[in-house]
Amino acid sequence: MRHFLDLSDAGPEAIAAMLADAAGRKAARKGLPKGQSDSDAPLAGRVLACVFEKNSTRTRVSFDMAIRQLGGTSIVLDAGTSQLGRGETVADTARVLSGYCDAIMVRTDDHAKIEEMAHYASVPIINGLTDHSHPCQIMADMQTVIEAGMPLDGLKWTWLGDGNNVLHSIVEAGGLMGFDVVACCPEGYDPSEQVMRAAGNRASLSRDPVEAVAEADVIVTDTWISMGQAHAEEKLAAMMPYQVTEALMAKAKPDAIFLHCLPAHRGEEVVSEVIDGPQSWIWPEAENRLHAQKSVLRWCFGQIG
Repeated sequence: MRHFLDLSDAGPEAIAAMLADAAGRKAARKGLPKGQSDSDAPLAGRVLACVFEKNSTRTRVSFDMAIRQLGGTSIVLDAGTSQLGRGETVADTARVLSGYCDAIMVRTDDHAKIEEMAHYASVPIINGLTDHSHPCQIMADMQTVIEAGMPLDGLKWTWLGDGNNVLHSIVEAGGLMGFDVVACCPEGYDPSEQVMRAAGNRASLSRDPVEAVAEADVIVTDTWISMGQAHAEEKLAAMMPYQVTEALMAKAKPDAIFLHCLPAHRGEEVVSEVIDGPQSWIWPEAENRLHAQKSVLRWCFGQIG
């Protein structure tokens, strides 16, 4: 059973194969209607259950379109309109959905829930986001960096802001794929020490944004205040020195690119001039959620790697 709860579930060779597959399938679809299946329809007849306990735009639409383009179909479940939201256990939900569907994508809060889902499910489970990690987003990020003409090995990625789930997956990716990650966060908002240790000498921590972005190839940030997060004013004040501005981007390499998983709070973690500027790759990054996740699905079904 191939679950995709974190990038390490696949490993570097499989990740590289998925990224190559995603690039090839994206190129092959150029000019086609979005709803037209890929010519080989490799997942024809397969049904993907998409379970959402947290709001979503990109994850919801990209997974729905991914399985369609691969020839399959999807069923979307929200916690508020399913028994999961009324107290049915994760284990029971996993058993039931395994009898109806061929794979389950889950977007939730507690990472333990998706681990429990994987334990009891008899079909592949995919992490669409938890409070610990966001591996599908980083698959799209790596595809975007490669599209920008930068092989992953030996690059320097600098993260600015909150030490959150997205950063955890970037750090994990660096350790697996051979690029360095500088996590530049205010004190009190550091990433998991366990995640940082697991990446070895590929991960480091910084408090100085200017120092952190020096010679960086990729600058990444995310929203500072997550859904339902309290103490917003105190956190915003701590984060403001880590805002991505044009002046800060100028301290990185001249050809450095800017990434953001979206949605962006313009004027908080990043200014509009950077989002809409020539170094921003956030729109290809957003589209690549679709292409990267198609390859994740194929890997889960044993078609890659």
